[in-house]
Amino acid sequence: MASLDMDKLGLIAGNGRFPFLLLDAARAHGLQVVVAAIKEETDPEMDARAAADADIHVHWMSLGELSRLIETFQTEGVTRAVMAGQVKHKQIFSSIRPDWRLAKLLLNLRTRNTDMLLGAVAKVLGDEGIELISSTAYLEPLLAKAGVLTSRAPSDEELKDVEYGRTVARAIAGYDLGQTVVIAAQACVAVEAMEGTDATIERAGALFRTLDDGGETTLSRSLTVVKVAKPNQDMRFDVPVIGVATIQTMHRAGATCLAVEAGRTLMFDPAAIVAAADAAGIAILAK
Repeated sequence: MASLDMDKLGLIAGNGRFPFLLLDAARAHGLQVVVAAIKEETDPEMDARAAADADIHVHWMSLGELSRLIETFQTEGVTRAVMAGQVKHKQIFSSIRPDWRLAKLLLNLRTRNTDMLLGAVAKVLGDEGIELISSTAYLEPLLAKAGVLTSRAPSDEELKDVEYGRTVARAIAGYDLGQTVVIAAQACVAVEAMEGTDATIERAGALFRTLDDGGETTLSRSLTVVKVAKPNQDMRFDVPVIGVATIQTMHRAGATCLAVEAGRTLMFDPAAIVAAADAAGIAILAK
């Protein structure tokens, strides 16, 4: 087993850009990074990053290989690790074969939601001498700042939708079902479950397109997207995230306002997000 090294960080990498942002931030702090890349999720670009930097070590493994994850970190001398990037919720029900350690963990879960599963994984890691730290570590500047972030502020009607949406979203998030709702005229159009934020927004847009028959309607055609953290959000995993793709999806769906929680939502490339929202006439509010 390698000697323990506080200058090393373990990175359990899911999909999307989040793992790469955290990787860059950790390297900027002078840390060696040991990446546990999930075959079913992580972008193959991770290998190219490792090839260009001797202080990035990548180990590919299946989502079900919890024992291998632990052994890899212990061999590399990792005592602190972070989870970054989404692992699709539906993977819990996929054909991935869990190893004995993960199978035992799953059998002991009361419910198979994200908090229960990842919390149990975090405990197992801790028992093996690997502390799981906040997924926002080294990324504090990317947390949404309070206020109107775009050139356009939400309209009075959008603000009403935001307030109603927060009430609904917090109730849903409290059950660990999802963190996003889509609202129109203080009516809930779509609620996130396993499909993820973008798919929820797309579903709301598709539903509204079926109403477009040219006749009069009492329901506003303007959609407001509200994304919240869970009531007791564990910042080690499943932190609310938005990116330029979120804005692009909203624009396609006909959504005109986005509300997020200040200090508890990561914005990947804030300047690009705001620029895309301004170009699409979308208001972003963080509070």
